Amino acid sequence: MLHASMTVDPAFRVAPVHRRTFGSFVEHMGRCVYTGIYEPDHPAADADGFRTDVAELVRELGVTTVRYPGGNFVSGYRWEDGTGPKDRRPVRRELAWHSTETNRFGLDEFAAWTRKLGIEPMMAVNLGTRGLQEAIDLLEYTNHPGGTELSDRRVSNGSPQPHGIRMWCLGNEMDGPWQIGHKTAREYGRLAAETARAMRMSDPHLELVACGSSGPEMPTFGAWEAEVLEQTYDHVDYISLHSYYEEHDGDLASFLASGAEMDAFIESVVATADAVRAKLGAKKRIQLSFDEWNVWYRMRFEAREPSTEWPVAPRVIEDRYHVADAVVFGSLLISLLRHSDRVTAASLAQLVNVIAPIMTEPGGPAWRQTTFHPFALTAANAAGTVLRVEPESPVRETARYGAVPVVDAVATHDAEAGEAAVFVVNRATDEPVTLDADLRGLRAEGVSSCLTLHDDDVYAANTLERPDRVVPRENTDVRLEGGRLRAVLPPVSWTVLKLALPRS
Repeated sequence: MLHASMTVDPAFRVAPVHRRTFGSFVEHMGRCVYTGIYEPDHPAADADGFRTDVAELVRELGVTTVRYPGGNFVSGYRWEDGTGPKDRRPVRRELAWHSTETNRFGLDEFAAWTRKLGIEPMMAVNLGTRGLQEAIDLLEYTNHPGGTELSDRRVSNGSPQPHGIRMWCLGNEMDGPWQIGHKTAREYGRLAAETARAMRMSDPHLELVACGSSGPEMPTFGAWEAEVLEQTYDHVDYISLHSYYEEHDGDLASFLASGAEMDAFIESVVATADAVRAKLGAKKRIQLSFDEWNVWYRMRFEAREPSTEWPVAPRVIEDRYHVADAVVFGSLLISLLRHSDRVTAASLAQLVNVIAPIMTEPGGPAWRQTTFHPFALTAANAAGTVLRVEPESPVRETARYGAVPVVDAVATHDAEAGEAAVFVVNRATDEPVTLDADLRGLRAEGVSSCLTLHDDDVYAANTLERPDRVVPRENTDVRLEGGRLRAVLPPVSWTVLKLALPRS
């Protein structure tokens, strides 16, 4: 059996746990909106057409923010189309995902849905086919109290109170040649800076996100961030990161090490942002918004036959997630928490049906994918302060990422509540790990719970027929004596330990 050890001490502080780390993403793509969160004819629909069974799962998931309406979709979106009487809204072709958009769900429905669920909305503006004027018009519609043409239009459309959206994305993936209105870094940086300045004339307290690279594999990665930030540094608060992970050619070991790639991506963007800060002599530090991340089998999607039809809400990238996917997913959450000093917002892409933790059937049930569980348990248990944990662990060579530790972990400490949580992953494909943890600095009094997500079949998944095939289970092979914890972690597993501490 493999052995690993670590120390969890409240002195090893990283940053506060940011609730925005547990954000998600709703795009007009596939069935995320229609038959996902919105299905007026569903037996569980409320008076506004929102599926209450999905809403209950979103609450259980612990989502705090939702980015909307895209994604690639936003780069061709006319926000006005989704406002006003539904029978007068235009039906349009949607170029990004080659579908037909009915606009039955739009801005005001989204704002109403987030209010019902107590979620902070995060809005993206179209800097692909549109620009500065449309962005400030949208801001006036959403946030101005009244007395102007656009704010009064919102009132007449049934939303007397402003939507109060504070966080705004200045476009989406503008570095990508697939993006409608794709731009060079210089072109985008100038437009983003102009748009940000104009939006701040309306409200200087907005939080604005400039587009970073669409992934670390982009040929312009690094140079894009540097150019964009040189033009926008004084006008934005965040630079975005997007990255997706998948298993390639049966290489499970490399797939399980995906968190190492996320770590490197984050640290490269931080280095670039700080280099621009030094060059400009700026005082503030740019924060990171990792506003698209997930496991996504993109190669399958890209290998599909292109559609010649324009369907409404087709079944698009509805990946079915298995145990290994969930373990990788949990390890990505560990990486996000570990970098909470700079990653202060994140959005799991997406929320329902489209590469999502929640699945639905039209007119039928909703259920949890395997990835639902690490997100929900991390959102529920991570509180207070993130603690740096550096396990002493065996390493394994991987084809994609080189030597990577078998065990990765992070912890959080909530002194006021008298609780701590440790999140740990065993990346070994065929061996359990005995983990020894020194908790004396925490003065841990006991293990409140220890839940492990694992299955002997690493490709087992939850389905409509068996929605609870894979769930976290109590790990009974754990004990705490004299401030030292010992636990056995099965291969390909993700675990959360909840610890009881003296209250401060």
